[in-house]
Amino acid sequence: MNRLIVSVVMLIGVIGGWAGPIQAQSEEAVWVQVEAQPSLAQARERARAYAAALPDVNGFSLGGGWYGIALGPYQPDDARQVLRVYRTEGQIPRDSFIAYSSSFRQQFWPVGTNLLDLPTPAPAPEAATEPQTSSDAAGASDEPSEDTAALAEPEIAVPDETPAQARASERELTRAEREQLQIALQWAGYYQAAIDGAFGRGTRRSMADWQDANNHEVTGILTTAQRAELLGQYNAILDGLGMETVTDRTAGIEVIMPTEVVSFAKYSPPFAHYDSSGDIDARVLLISQQGDRNTLFGLYDIMQTLEIVPQSGPRERDSDSFTLVGEGATFISHSEAWLDSGQIKGFTLIWPAGDEERRRRVLGEMRSSFTRIEGVMDPAAGNDAPDIDLVSGLEIRRPKISRSGFFFDYSGHVATTSEVVASCERITLDSQTEADVLTVDAEAGIAILKARETLAPPEIASLSARVPRLQSEVAVAGFSYEGMLSAPTLTYGRLADVKGLSGETQIKRLVLNALPGDAGGPVFDDSGAVLGMLLPDPDGDKQLPEEVSFAVDAETIRTVVEAAGLSAEAAERAGRIAPEDLTNEAQGLTVLVSCWD
Repeated sequence: MNRLIVSVVMLIGVIGGWAGPIQAQSEEAVWVQVEAQPSLAQARERARAYAAALPDVNGFSLGGGWYGIALGPYQPDDARQVLRVYRTEGQIPRDSFIAYSSSFRQQFWPVGTNLLDLPTPAPAPEAATEPQTSSDAAGASDEPSEDTAALAEPEIAVPDETPAQARASERELTRAEREQLQIALQWAGYYQAAIDGAFGRGTRRSMADWQDANNHEVTGILTTAQRAELLGQYNAILDGLGMETVTDRTAGIEVIMPTEVVSFAKYSPPFAHYDSSGDIDARVLLISQQGDRNTLFGLYDIMQTLEIVPQSGPRERDSDSFTLVGEGATFISHSEAWLDSGQIKGFTLIWPAGDEERRRRVLGEMRSSFTRIEGVMDPAAGNDAPDIDLVSGLEIRRPKISRSGFFFDYSGHVATTSEVVASCERITLDSQTEADVLTVDAEAGIAILKARETLAPPEIASLSARVPRLQSEVAVAGFSYEGMLSAPTLTYGRLADVKGLSGETQIKRLVLNALPGDAGGPVFDDSGAVLGMLLPDPDGDKQLPEEVSFAVDAETIRTVVEAAGLSAEAAERAGRIAPEDLTNEAQGLTVLVSCWD
């Protein structure tokens, strides 16, 4: 930790030939804002915690009852480097961002510091005090301590309206405005009942509690200025996001979005892409296309294959709409779409994880403001070049590793290489069916999988019971390109030896040009029986010739299968199998096995 701080400080001191502290009022002075807190006490506590671990910690009032903690001041390039280093090391939240001095008001940390050179507020008139006793005077200081200042009795603000005037102005509020006040009171922690726009006893009590906490005269009726203050506190968390209405006539959608965080990038039907343009790694997609219920359902399925929709999270679909929430380690995506009059329109908000309060507020603004206007996106809009890894400009979710495997019984159990099941959060068969690991024999390099749903394989492997002939023809069936092709391919070769390079009797050496995706696939003899399973290329410093491959033999596979409490079919086949028959068998029993994060 100390090494990190020293390196950052040294970096800041030498970039661009700069040396010494920056003047905060310089046009070049910027800050790294790391937190905002809704009370001065909380902000002081957090500033004290940051200052114990990091240099250049400062605290400023942000207005609206919020207080920010920032590092700096720095030159812009230095600030970006500090932001990158500290975020990478986890010293500051991932949603920390570059801020400017104009965003800050009076400094509260460190106590007595005024880097912005702002006028110091005039002190409140002194109240009459009791005469000081000798014991009170002992050790007294001319300057009040931070704790004494924090405990001073706050001055009660004079209301801008009488209760009668406040009631009169309150009657002018629309139902939506009254509901918004209840939402703000609920957010501030003072109101727990329904959002109904009716100011009953519960709402009045919450207003009184808010007035008391914010040093106003307690009447239970908010004045015009107090309503503005409450809503200012509620909306302060959105400061700097540029929440403005965006009208996208190509998509036929009008919606409020954070324009200081995202900006239009491209059209790639059915999506209008608004990519990150600030220090917050956020994105917005607008969804727009002609279609019916089948189109809506297809979009729902396709979106779940995309990287932007992590697999964890709630999702719901009904006849005319869907909601998809994907909760990943570093971001959360929320997608909604609705079918109306032959048009599907919706949006996706992608926001960094760990910034939940701000994400919920941005999402709420987008949902409440989402409006359909005339028009729908032309399928020919945009000019993206075709890319097999992209759908409408979005990356398809790809597994960490994919290998081959094969069915060995009609219950759907699969034998594969142990390589493919290491460190997986999820395993799938043919990219769709989830499977569990029954057993792994690391020494043999074999894993046995069981599908989570009932499968009916069209073909199963017949494990050879005979000793194969040297130099006889063999073929391996596998997903050589790790799922890029929808069916397995056959690669032909020959049996070079019935043992491994070190004399291992359970290993067969092959002359065969295999690819990594073929590992785990069945190796067939010339009769169509499975004489073994292809192993991954061996690790080590020795570089073997390109055509050298290895397979674990059928007897070892049978031993591992039986140890798992299962059985595999044995075969004594005579004669050569026709190539087309072998192709059909291989396609029926070979499985794509994928490991997912």
